Amino acid sequence: MFEYELQKIRVAELIRSAERERLVREVRAARREARRQAGRRAGRTAGDTAQGPEGRQDGPGDRFVRAA
Repeated sequence: MFEYELQKIRVAELIRSAERERLVREVRAARREARRQAGRRAGRTAGDTAQGPEGRQDGPGDRFVRAA
């Protein structure tokens, strides 16, 4: 009976640990999304002022200009 109780405790600990990791992942994803949205909002307002059309471009295809 003692081993059974230890196993039940271990299972409960694993479940709590998995739940914590899941929560951390969700928080990180939410923060990342909030930063992306804030960057997009800032990019729209700053894109038409001193920087002009230059600045950070979205997407991997926009990283390099076309060779002449």
